[in-house]
Amino acid sequence: MTVVLTKDGRGRAEQAPPQPPRRHRLNRLDAKVSPYLFVAPFFVLFGAIGLFPLLYTAYVSLFDWEVGADEPAFIGLDNYRTLVEDGQFWNALFNTFSIFVLSSAPQIVIAVAIAALLNENLRARTGWRMGVLLPYVASLVALTIIFGNLFGPQYGLVNNVLSAVGISPIDWQAETFGSHAAIASMVNWRWTGYNALIVLAAMQAIPREVHEAALVDGAGPLRRFFSITLPMLKPTLIFVVVTSTIGGLQIFTEPKLFEPSGGSGGGTEHQYQTVVLYLYQSGFQQLDLGYASAIAWVLFLIVIAVAGLNFLVTRRAVR
Repeated sequence: MTVVLTKDGRGRAEQAPPQPPRRHRLNRLDAKVSPYLFVAPFFVLFGAIGLFPLLYTAYVSLFDWEVGADEPAFIGLDNYRTLVEDGQFWNALFNTFSIFVLSSAPQIVIAVAIAALLNENLRARTGWRMGVLLPYVASLVALTIIFGNLFGPQYGLVNNVLSAVGISPIDWQAETFGSHAAIASMVNWRWTGYNALIVLAAMQAIPREVHEAALVDGAGPLRRFFSITLPMLKPTLIFVVVTSTIGGLQIFTEPKLFEPSGGSGGGTEHQYQTVVLYLYQSGFQQLDLGYASAIAWVLFLIVIAVAGLNFLVTRRAVR
C-alpha cells in the first residue's frame, strides 16, 4: 500500500503494482542470456584453437627462434625486414597469385554455368548433382598423383594428345606457366563441383514468381539469367569468391605432391613453389620457426587484403 498526494494536497492510498513472479523474471533473464550461451562454445573453441595460435605466431615472429637453439633471441622486426629482401619469398608470392588467378577465376565461372544447367529439368537430377561432387570426395593425394601422371613430361596423356594435333610436348613440371596451369587444373577439378552445388542451392531459393513475371514480360533465358538470377545470387557469389580466395592463396598439397619423388617440393628452380610451401620448408625443414612465423603473418595479411578487395569488387560487379 502506497500514499499518493493529489493536487489539493490530500493523500490518497493506492495499491502498489504487483511484483512479477520469480519464474517470470527468470524467463526474461533466460531469454536475454541464452543466445550468448548458445554461441559461446564456438568463440571459446575459436579462441583456443584459432585466435591463440594466431597471436602466438605473431609473438614467435619477433624472435630468432630455431629448433635446437638454447634460447630464442628477441630481434624485433628483423624477420620481416629479411622477408622483404628475400627474392625467394617474392617468387613464391608470384607463383601463388598466378596459380590463384588460373584456378579461381575459371572455377567460379564454370561453377555458375554448371549450377544453371543443373537447375533445369533434367532426368536423374540427383545423380548429376552427386556426380559433380565426386572429385571433391576423392582423396587429394590420389588426385594429385593421377594429374601428375596426366601431365607427365614423357608419357603423360596430355602431351600425347598435344602431339596428336601437331603441338610439341610441354615439360609441365619444368616450365613456370605449364606447372601453374597443371596445378590450377587440379584445383579446378576438385572444387568446381563443390562451388556449383552451393550456387545451385542459392538458385533454387529464388522465387519462381519472379522468373514467371519476367517470362510474361517477354524476357528470354539469357535476359532472365543476367537480370534476375545473377543479381539475386550476389550474397552467395560473394561467399564463394571469398572462400575461393582464402583457399587459393593457401594452396599447399597440390604443388607439394606435383613434384616427382625425391624433390623437396616447388620445383628444381622453385618455379611452382607457393608461399605456404615456402613457409613449410622454412619452419619444418630448415627449422627456422621465427622466419616461418613471419611468413605466416604476412600471408595472413595478404589473404585478408585480397579477400576484402574481392568482396568489394564482387559486390559492385553483381547488381
